[in-house]
Amino acid sequence: MESAAVSSHDSTIQEIGFERTLYPYVMGTSVLGMKYKDGVLLAADLGGSYGSTLRYKSVERIKPIGKHSLLGASGEISDFQEILRYLDELILYDNMWDDGNSLGPKEVHNYLNRLMYNRRNKFNPLWNSLVLGGVKNGQKYLGMVGMIGTHFEDNHVATGFGNHLARPILRDEWNEDMSFEEAVKLLEKCLRVLLYRDRSSINKFQIAKITEEGVTIFPPYSLKTFWGFSAFKNPTKGAEGSW
Repeated sequence: MESAAVSSHDSTIQEIGFERTLYPYVMGTSVLGMKYKDGVLLAADLGGSYGSTLRYKSVERIKPIGKHSLLGASGEISDFQEILRYLDELILYDNMWDDGNSLGPKEVHNYLNRLMYNRRNKFNPLWNSLVLGGVKNGQKYLGMVGMIGTHFEDNHVATGFGNHLARPILRDEWNEDMSFEEAVKLLEKCLRVLLYRDRSSINKFQIAKITEEGVTIFPPYSLKTFWGFSAFKNPTKGAEGSW
């Protein structure tokens, strides 16, 4: 009976042609985004985790979208690739009008919000949290979209562990008149905290900026770290409980 049920399940999948993602496989961790004086910065590491194994070390999770936007994603890597295919079609369709207009970051953000909510309503969500930043006509834009279509705009955003560990730092130290160098220094501080505290993070990071002049995605690099803190050497010292 069990084998008959399995074969019936397989034949059903073959008839339909697809099976829903029941749980993610290869995952990327936090993405950080913030506005600064001249534009918007995004940052993420290049790790791809297969369960608890840091399987892939060169997964780029920040991509340019059209002329005015940058997209960063945490979560399932294959679903992010699917989102990029959707966006390629959107940008191509927009370019085909050849009317001198182009989609700005606000339009792309609204599209992603509708896309994620639509897939959630089909009980087949895309397992990602997205950060969308851009500049158009001198206006800086930064927002995020969650897996089920929740979305908002802010001066700085983060996904994953970054929401808990990086945003408090950004709230304390961010200001709208930061130079590029000051903004990168603040992002690196947040990335270093995430590297120390998030097991899925690796010491290989990529930063991208978008300004009125266009998109620049910088080569990956590593941060200087120090692992000699006493709390790292004996993490259970002083901990309460029977463990």
